[in-house]
Amino acid sequence: MQIKRTLIITSLVAIVALASQSFSYVAQKPPGVLKNIKAFPASMTYREVDHQMDIFKVSLGVKCNYCHAQTKESAPKLDMANDDNPKKDIARDMIRMTRDLNEKYMAKLSHTDPEPLQVVTCNTCHRGAAKPSDKVVMEEHRPFSPQGPPPPPPTK
Repeated sequence: MQIKRTLIITSLVAIVALASQSFSYVAQKPPGVLKNIKAFPASMTYREVDHQMDIFKVSLGVKCNYCHAQTKESAPKLDMANDDNPKKDIARDMIRMTRDLNEKYMAKLSHTDPEPLQVVTCNTCHRGAAKPSDKVVMEEHRPFSPQGPPPPPPTK
């Protein structure tokens, strides 16, 4: 009876361990040379690109597989150079757009503050969501009023 129970427990532990491996993403080791870099300067290092990708993940509230395709040989691994996922091209366009906004518009705005102007980032619109909301959250954007805050809406 004891042997049977031990065998069942061992089997369950093995199943859970294998299942958790199949759902986790295997850490990608840095390549010697980056491949298929289109929106970043070719001179960027793996570490610099990886840092930017971490910023994108947080700004959009996603993981790497949101834009990167899986390898054909080993499903949990990602093929970073592969362009099969159409979201990767959208991300590239967004990178170019924010760069243009900052270089062509934000950098040319005249201002009197000693602090530099805040730049446009992914988080400016996305705020931790894969798709930016087009709705204004009034609690975050109350207009200034010398009489104080407006009264709360009536309850029904």
